[in-house]
Amino acid sequence: MRVLMVSDVYFPRVNGVSTSIETFRRTLAAYGVEVRLVVPAYGEDAPENGVVRVRGVPVPGDREDRLVGWRAMHAAVLHAARDCDLIHVQTPFVAHYAGLAAARKLDRPVLATYHTLFEEYLQHYAPFLPAGWLRGQARAWSRRQCNALDVVVVPSTAMRERLAGYGVEAPMHVLPTGIPLAALGGGDRARFRMEHEIAADQPVALFVGRVAHEKNIGFLLDALRHALCTRPDLLLLIAGEGPALEDLRRRVRREGLDAAVRFIGYLDRGEALPSCYAAADVFVFASRTETQGLVLLEAMAAGVPVLALAEMGTIDILQPGRGSVSPPADPALFGAELASLVADEPRLRALGAEARKYAQHWSDTAMAQRMAQLYTGLLQRASAVRRAEMQGDVAVAAAAEPARGHAGAARESQ
Repeated sequence: MRVLMVSDVYFPRVNGVSTSIETFRRTLAAYGVEVRLVVPAYGEDAPENGVVRVRGVPVPGDREDRLVGWRAMHAAVLHAARDCDLIHVQTPFVAHYAGLAAARKLDRPVLATYHTLFEEYLQHYAPFLPAGWLRGQARAWSRRQCNALDVVVVPSTAMRERLAGYGVEAPMHVLPTGIPLAALGGGDRARFRMEHEIAADQPVALFVGRVAHEKNIGFLLDALRHALCTRPDLLLLIAGEGPALEDLRRRVRREGLDAAVRFIGYLDRGEALPSCYAAADVFVFASRTETQGLVLLEAMAAGVPVLALAEMGTIDILQPGRGSVSPPADPALFGAELASLVADEPRLRALGAEARKYAQHWSDTAMAQRMAQLYTGLLQRASAVRRAEMQGDVAVAAAAEPARGHAGAARESQ
């Protein structure tokens, strides 16, 4: 089976979507699925088999991302999809429309993974527009896009419920991205702390992720101030980059938190990131818009307890007995729990053991197998529809129509 994945973002741009694409691309091969990609070019990207790069321009206000050319993306996707069995869209911008157009023209099944809750994100990037109007537009946009697909993949049950509330009627499957357990379990705690001049006994809280406003990192700084009242030696590491980085740096300086907060940028996933996880005593997270929370699972796979707000996609992960603690969304209470946790070594060890055990259920291979089964089922149902239509069996075709989905109906209307 050959699958074409189409996205408006991919490495070297580091974020959850890029990580998800690469994780599935790498692990699906074991289940007989060859993945090809059509993604943006970011400069002088090294040639890679199975990857087509489409040139674009930096997104205004966010030069990390690229806005690819409409015609160029459509042409690249159509050409790459000709010898692929189905199209898997990963982002809702130019990639979505290019993938959908190619699926209609070539009569291929098309599905998409809904990674991002745009209803909550847009207000951070267009604060001059009414928040209620923006949310309404985001819901309508998502509803139209999802209902044009054969299948929608969502990373959490909370996301499925939210999309159902939007009026999405296309079949939805909860299928999160898996975690490369082996790669995350071998970090070097002592070496990382030595390289970053962190004392062996200093308590360390860690945040890993895109440094963006929607990640609610300001809440973590508020909580840290409360935690420092009890544990003045506590250090918060922030690993990542993004549009909110300079604002947060200025805030740290303004509030005199320089000794308690350290920004360490993006880390290589091969060695530096696992060692960073290993160097931490607790992982902290406060995003209220996360659709899955891959970094929580990464921390758990490394045996690091998680202290996080249980919101949206993280609700599926943050449960008792799973190596995590979920305080109320109050900085004082969150900070008090953080200070208490880093002072309790036996509790940290117990939570770390729970976290590592729980992460086993989220392995990359297990999730890849489920995705391969979804692809196979989608192709089988599409084939059954075609056979029924050729034979004039209206009843069979109608019964299979939900599997064929709204993209099939859209093709008929063209």
